[in-house]
Amino acid sequence: MAADSVSARGRERLASLADEPVDHRFKGLPPDAEGLTVGELALERRNLFSGGFTTPLLALSAERLEHNLRLMETYAERHGLVFAPHGKTSMAPQLFWRQIEHGAWGITLAVPHQVRVARAFGVQRVFLANELVDAAALGWIASQLADDPSFRFVCYVDSVRGVELMDAALRGVSSSRPVDVVVELAAGEGARTGVRTEAECAVVADAVAGVETLRLVGVAGYEGEVPDADPERVRAWLRRLTGLVVDFDKAGRFAGAGLDEIVVSAGGSAWFDAVADVFGELPELSLPALKLLRSGAYVSHDDGHYREVTPFVRVPEEGALQPAFRLWAQVVSRPSAEQAFANAGKRDAAYDLDLPVVQVVRGEGGERAAEGIDVTSLSDQHAWIRTAEGASLEVGDWVGMGLSHPCTSFDKWQLIPVVEQDGTVVDYVRTYF
Repeated sequence: MAADSVSARGRERLASLADEPVDHRFKGLPPDAEGLTVGELALERRNLFSGGFTTPLLALSAERLEHNLRLMETYAERHGLVFAPHGKTSMAPQLFWRQIEHGAWGITLAVPHQVRVARAFGVQRVFLANELVDAAALGWIASQLADDPSFRFVCYVDSVRGVELMDAALRGVSSSRPVDVVVELAAGEGARTGVRTEAECAVVADAVAGVETLRLVGVAGYEGEVPDADPERVRAWLRRLTGLVVDFDKAGRFAGAGLDEIVVSAGGSAWFDAVADVFGELPELSLPALKLLRSGAYVSHDDGHYREVTPFVRVPEEGALQPAFRLWAQVVSRPSAEQAFANAGKRDAAYDLDLPVVQVVRGEGGERAAEGIDVTSLSDQHAWIRTAEGASLEVGDWVGMGLSHPCTSFDKWQLIPVVEQDGTVVDYVRTYF
């Protein structure tokens, strides 16, 4: 881990997570572990299936997590990219740290609360992939910059009004450093945030130059919002983004600001191959370019949406991510030969993009493939399961389900067992949504 990526205080805070007591706050954990600390329970190396855990229960594969971390570290290095994975996917400081250990420059986040979590655990570089006009949050950011000279913070700006609000908030606080900003280029008409045209980007950049509380350090955007996205459209927009930073540089917009580098950033989890290709075409600028990739869903990957859209499907020679989550639930009702109900629902499983997929069944005869067994809908605490003729499923069986969209999987679980292939639980990941 780079010495300046996580502070000593952050390491101490991370270590203290092992001292948290195991109790009613954390669903799925063994009732007889009440009174132990998380660290003590981890040292017991209990088995996920025979160690007293209750259902529903979300588990994270130790081996697959490590595989995904190593794969993206290698990918970023191979393509000359600096990596700041989007932490809002997991909001797990232990995973922030693991990603930094695997070469991440820092962590990308979306809202001020998430930045506070990262800072509480010592993250020294934060890219806020969002506009920030909240006066209270800006005051806190300014205090962080004043108190910690090694803290690096960058956020989006996409309007003159936003610049005015930021300046007004920051003029009222004491800080020795301005807040670094990148102009966000929108991915097109009807996209989310961002400036719609290059001419308007220049106007926003001029507004930043007109105040002392902000410093323009580059440009950024999110290619996942490109309308009707396909490889051609995404690359065309990315070339607009790199063209914008070239034009800004030629116009001298980064001169005289005391910069060591110029930031150009993009990269969700669906098109980072296109980002790598187009950023590789970037001509030499007046300062070194910090080509910042922000893909975050890779850390756990999934069995639905991202499995279909991952760039590794298009470039299989680069490797393959592995789904690391599995949700375990127990069959509690079998009212007919075609229907069963398991005790995991909307409060436990991601369902905003795809329904869970039953992959395996564990019963008295051990583990078997889930043939003819499908989740058709979710209630708050039940999975509705349809079973084909001859499907083997009984009350009491455990069903292991793959999930879609990790962003809405992590946010339902505050303490997640990390389990090895043989079922041994070796760690617990704490989340802060």
